[in-house]
Amino acid sequence: MKTIINNNFLLQTETAQKLYHTFAENQPIMDYHCHLDPRQIAEDHRFENLGEVMLAGDHYKWRAMRSFGIEERLVTGTATWREKFRAYAEMMPYCIGNPLYHWTHLELTRYFGIEESLTAESADRIYDRCTELLGKSGYSARGLMERSNVKVVCTTDDPADTLEYHRQIRESGFSVRVLPTFRPDKTVNIHKDTFLPYMEKIGVKSYADLKAWLISRIDFFHENGCRLSDQGLDFIPCGAGDAGKVFADVLSGVKPTEAEVNLYMTDLLHFLGKEYSKRGWCMQIHVGAMRNNNTAMYRKIGPDTGFDSIADGSLASPLAKLMDSLEQENALPKTILYSLNPNDLYALGTLMGCFQSAECRSKIQLGSGWWFNDQKDGMEAQLRALGNLGILGAFIGMLTDSRSFLSYPRHEYFRRILCNLIGQWVEDGLYPNDSEMLGKIISGICYENAERYFSFSGK
Repeated sequence: MKTIINNNFLLQTETAQKLYHTFAENQPIMDYHCHLDPRQIAEDHRFENLGEVMLAGDHYKWRAMRSFGIEERLVTGTATWREKFRAYAEMMPYCIGNPLYHWTHLELTRYFGIEESLTAESADRIYDRCTELLGKSGYSARGLMERSNVKVVCTTDDPADTLEYHRQIRESGFSVRVLPTFRPDKTVNIHKDTFLPYMEKIGVKSYADLKAWLISRIDFFHENGCRLSDQGLDFIPCGAGDAGKVFADVLSGVKPTEAEVNLYMTDLLHFLGKEYSKRGWCMQIHVGAMRNNNTAMYRKIGPDTGFDSIADGSLASPLAKLMDSLEQENALPKTILYSLNPNDLYALGTLMGCFQSAECRSKIQLGSGWWFNDQKDGMEAQLRALGNLGILGAFIGMLTDSRSFLSYPRHEYFRRILCNLIGQWVEDGLYPNDSEMLGKIISGICYENAERYFSFSGK
């Protein structure tokens, strides 16, 4: 059976087709938020087979396999990659409505030229053909990035990271700029089990020491090309008080109260925001995930394995107070707001409008559909919300948020959805059929707005 991927996949009008093929199709990729392993890029990792490159570390696919009743041995367990891929292939025809159906076939088509659908019957044939290709030139970690026309990649990195692989990549002359992103979660989340071991690891004994250490690491990251931070928060804190005392109490073994957690996190995020602003960084805030819900599986195979879900806590008021506290000191950095809960789109979309400035176009951004929302409905909902509440033409576009080197067709997926939506608006008479202006909008969202917004070449 032939794959659904064709020249006009997802492009349902003539205008959409023209917009995509003229202005979006050949745009380069700036993947400003991902979870690729910089070591694999530095060492130009070669993948042994299709199962490894397609299924390793991909919790989207693992969740789906479990939902199909596939035993864990064939998901994250001891089965061979071929066995795991066969199980995935058997599930695939049943994934109607799931973005994995589109993503998987885009990956097979764009990288391997596979023109048939993935099924139990075609699994071995596709596995063998793709594994053969993976042994050829252009299919290593770097080769896959270059084939995808990637220009910039921002990994996600702990403040204590040596960034040795980023330096190795830079010194190698690789055509893709691979830059670090500062992710200070282990210093912020004082209520988590990771906090005390991390403080011991970095040798910090007081809150003043922690702030000094963070400044030194921010400076180090900046010297190595970093221009983004990323805060992964279970909730937006709101509190005031003596954060130093809370820090000291926790280091002495006292469990913090909810109010103490809030005041400490609020104080530290305010401090970090000011430091980012001084250096012209962008602050990303990811909120709304309820993590590690299945305790038994967390204990068995660890975090980030497919057992997180959407939280439904309040964020509008505490986020407004955090941003306002920074704005009052003229220290609110460029900020991208993401919530995993799609119900928060309008809260975030209206809040960002309260803190825009002439510093740059749409200084405060409504982040692209994230995680459970980076599918057709979720992307369209985010685009419509931003169109209704902000300036869609200034949007910095899509990111992969992925650990996979095959994930770049998600940019194509987004671009087709974007062009289809705008094309429909044009055909409905909601916007003029002005090719020049539409071209500026489409090319801007696909690449140029992000290039202007982040200024990675700046000092």
